[in-house]
Amino acid sequence: MYTSHLYEKDFYGWTQKQVSLLKTQQWEQLDTLNLIEEIETLGRRERQELRNRLGVLLGHLLKWQFQPEKRSNSWLGTIREQRVQIKLLLQDSPSLKPYLDEVFFSVYELGLALAIRETELGENIFPEICPYTLDQTLNPKFLPNVNQVYEQGE
Repeated sequence: MYTSHLYEKDFYGWTQKQVSLLKTQQWEQLDTLNLIEEIETLGRRERQELRNRLGVLLGHLLKWQFQPEKRSNSWLGTIREQRVQIKLLLQDSPSLKPYLDEVFFSVYELGLALAIRETELGENIFPEICPYTLDQTLNPKFLPNVNQVYEQGE
């Protein structure tokens, strides 16, 4: 099939051809096998991005908590950015919310690895299980080990 060959040689051209075929309802000419694969891949990418952003967020929360002497605006900026990006991902794809609940504690390992690597503190310094709830992690006013709730502009 022509569009299947195009998929291998010019991916962007293939996507444009598939869009055209869908718009004109030329179902029989669609490259359905590759189209199905690409749609499945899109869903996996969204979940992977959510896991990565959550891991970075958890890693920076750990750094914030366990290296208070090195706290910086850069860390704070990363914490804010990851929270905003996660919020936007969930706004764009609300069906990812249950997935976030499902993977929260397993993603802690990503954050833990980041914190260990970037702080050079021993693994035994950090808790084995995530010390934060999902709500705390996503709460824009939460920072661990800080006596007062952080308010923007302080």
